[in-house]
Amino acid sequence: MGLLATPSGERVHIGFFGVRNAGKSSVVNAVTGQDLAVVSNVAGTTTDPVSKAMELLPLGPVVIVDTPGMDDEGGLGELRVRKARQALRRCDVAVLVVDATRGLTQADRMLLDEFSDRRLPYLVALNKADLLKGDAPELAPNEVLVSAREGSGIHELKERLGALAADAGHRRLIVSDLLEEGDVVVLVCPIDASAPKGRLILPQQLVLRDVIDAHASALVCQPAELAGVLEQLARPPRVVITDSQAFGEVARIVPRDVALTSFSILMARYKGNLPALVEGAKRLSSLADDSRVLIAEGCTHHRQCEDIGTVKMPAWIRQHCGASPEFSFTSGGEFPDDLSAYDLVVHCGGCMLNEREMAHRMATATAAGVPMVNYGVAIAQMHGILARSLEPFATVTNA
Repeated sequence: MGLLATPSGERVHIGFFGVRNAGKSSVVNAVTGQDLAVVSNVAGTTTDPVSKAMELLPLGPVVIVDTPGMDDEGGLGELRVRKARQALRRCDVAVLVVDATRGLTQADRMLLDEFSDRRLPYLVALNKADLLKGDAPELAPNEVLVSAREGSGIHELKERLGALAADAGHRRLIVSDLLEEGDVVVLVCPIDASAPKGRLILPQQLVLRDVIDAHASALVCQPAELAGVLEQLARPPRVVITDSQAFGEVARIVPRDVALTSFSILMARYKGNLPALVEGAKRLSSLADDSRVLIAEGCTHHRQCEDIGTVKMPAWIRQHCGASPEFSFTSGGEFPDDLSAYDLVVHCGGCMLNEREMAHRMATATAAGVPMVNYGVAIAQMHGILARSLEPFATVTNA
């Protein structure tokens, strides 16, 4: 995916689910117009979820997810079903592909119940219409009769998916709702060994674009240049937004009457869970030697000597709480279903995860009674500037 493409976490995720040999992969290929998934008459051909970010008219930028059969059996089958369920939790729209010659199976009905429990918009694609004998079956409002082999019904399926995806992909705002046309925003972006070569990290890109969409102006600098940038401005900026790792240094430079927050805090607000993360920050100070902390990241990247997740964050937490808790680490799509063994979850900003996946992780923590905090909120708390970093948000109370 190019630098100008819509990031995966910002795309509507459409998952195709069903039992083995219902024709999920064939329907996926027909909808996308390409051989995204391998198809075969052998049950269980799809062994792992296959995801593809693409432009799908009339939907626009989406991620299409083809999953293994939910009725797979045996040890490997159970692992495949588990992967399919992991894919389900990040989907914004679901398609249940059913073999029209067989009708709904028990596994299909269980999936429909799960869609409803998750309040997940869905359609039922009754596939293999070309093999039906006699009149077409009477369809429910959310059912579409299709034939992946002949292409019938695929256009209607895409049109109806487009309507569901449009509702699921409502535009959320990162910072533009806090700005007025003509405002100046200063973005502090440290360039160190952990910064990607030749580009800004995703949260910085997203914030920069949202500032531009608000018809405001952005000045981008590193911490060492921040004081000089502020002195050159004819009037104070509307807000200074910093990388969390430079929070302490930047807070000392930015005058107290100038609004200050971080990219990570904006991402937490963007994903819709900032208040809960602020509440979770209170747990940091009471961690003890026998406490267990999970540090979770939504992406996978090369670990460096000063990696924030595995090196810096544990060191900051130890210093803050005056103890040496035990740390565990997860990354990418891996996230425990049971968090009851932990006393705190410290999560990254979640820029590579969509809103539904972040909501699932928050709900998992809540169900286990385990507080969660993200990097930016945690760092601000440990530097004693969390209250100040929340002042730009009128709907959020100080922690």
